[in-house]
Amino acid sequence: MPAPLFWYDPPDKPALVARALAPFSALYAFASKIRLSRGSPFKAAVPVICVGNINIGGTGKTPTVIALIERLTAAGHRPHVISRGYGGSLKGPVRVLPESHQADETGDEPLLLAAFAPVWVAKDRAAGVKSAQDAGADVIVLDDGFQNPAVEKDVSIVVVDAFRGFGNGRVIPAGPLREPINTGLDRADLLLSIGPPDAQEKFHALWPVTLPHLSGQVHPLLTGMPWKGLRVLAFAGIGHPEKFFRTLDMAGALVVKTHALEDHEPLTPALMARLEAEARAAGAQLVTTEKDAARLPGAFRAKVLPFPVRLVLDDWTALDAQLQRLGLRSPD
Repeated sequence: MPAPLFWYDPPDKPALVARALAPFSALYAFASKIRLSRGSPFKAAVPVICVGNINIGGTGKTPTVIALIERLTAAGHRPHVISRGYGGSLKGPVRVLPESHQADETGDEPLLLAAFAPVWVAKDRAAGVKSAQDAGADVIVLDDGFQNPAVEKDVSIVVVDAFRGFGNGRVIPAGPLREPINTGLDRADLLLSIGPPDAQEKFHALWPVTLPHLSGQVHPLLTGMPWKGLRVLAFAGIGHPEKFFRTLDMAGALVVKTHALEDHEPLTPALMARLEAEARAAGAQLVTTEKDAARLPGAFRAKVLPFPVRLVLDDWTALDAQLQRLGLRSPD
């Protein structure tokens, strides 16, 4: 379901419904605090870097994980990724094999990430970390799991969409947050805001934080594909599809129609046949995200163009300092 519009009202002007839901938000926050305090987290033998958020929905974690993997690999490290495999049936721990696994088994994100580093799907995060260690990982990248207490994190990066920020600053159901801002950021080592300069400026003005702050933008990956002037019918089942549509537009594509699907919505043959018919009638090419492309039925993989993007950070210094603290190298 789409996020309620009042979730993104100015934090100093919350809607009446947000104020009315405050007691339920307090209960949700209290339950999260109790869950985080329970148990004894597993301490890995290698550094664990968590990429997570305190918002629900898409904030840019997947591009962040890819950028982190590429930086660690360029420095000579052997990163492995642990994912819970949202939307997949496998409990794991199991290593993702793109040539044999399907999205309904592993989830779409692990299939995408497996092109960059070994990925383990594990509902039990600690068991996944142990499997990755045994397989030769010298650093673990925990994809999501910031609110999961099963594994001790050595570095936690909280990712936020600079456009949306922390919404109205309130916890579910009064707002888009999984936990209060101060509670979450107190456990984090770095904050990464993703968006263009105007969004970054607005974010900094609205949410001044003392946490070391990284900023970056998602850019189309230059693959030689002539996006400029290409008529496209774009569809996406990610946290905030409008960000994808906006990026396509910025790349020069002529976006003649868009379909915002539910997050991780199955791309059934019937749905794809309908989209194909619409695209044909509009004289347009079907285009989707790399993550959505992992869920395409086999018959449509040659008919839909994935639109690859990569995260570009303005300055890696704050992250490199954390890597150095853990004894990890940065690229020369």
